[in-house]
Amino acid sequence: MVRIVVLALSCALSFAASAQTPAPTLRGVVAGVSGDALTVTSRAGGSVSVRLGPKTRIVAVVAATPADLKANAFIGVAAVPEGDGLKALEVHVFPEAMRGVGEGFRPFDLAPGSSMTNGALDARVSGVDGDRLTVTYKGGSQQIRLPAEAPIVAFSPGDRGDIKPGVAAIVRGAADGDGVIDATAVIVGRNGVVPPM
Repeated sequence: MVRIVVLALSCALSFAASAQTPAPTLRGVVAGVSGDALTVTSRAGGSVSVRLGPKTRIVAVVAATPADLKANAFIGVAAVPEGDGLKALEVHVFPEAMRGVGEGFRPFDLAPGSSMTNGALDARVSGVDGDRLTVTYKGGSQQIRLPAEAPIVAFSPGDRGDIKPGVAAIVRGAADGDGVIDATAVIVGRNGVVPPM
């Protein structure tokens, strides 16, 4: 059973690793669910139709705290340039079974000029303007300032029961000729959490 859960979570979390691919990302709130069809109100405004398939991966995002940012934890950090460094927009903590997923530093589509760094938390130094995180990955590292307001979340296995009206979601997939997105992956907030990535 544990192996099945780890495999399912591995597939779902490959979504986070695939952020460098050109597939579009839809961020918004689930407005309606009918079988395999979803309606999502996008953050940009407007209603988007989404189709779930048998291979759609689903992952839940749950609340985490700074205490979850332990030495050597495998984390992902979305960030934007700040001076000669980076400022975190959010941090997500991977379960240990997912160590290595999407490891590295790459552009990300959360905000203009944003990046994603997935790696091991090598150092965390407290400062008056927020903690400084050193995230190390194969071939390099990034130092990132973590302001107090940046959300910290963790991933958990999800299922279709997590996708319901009113929950915040991120959908990844390609749109067909009618503009319906065939979802390859859905990240959904649980217990009121809004996926920040």
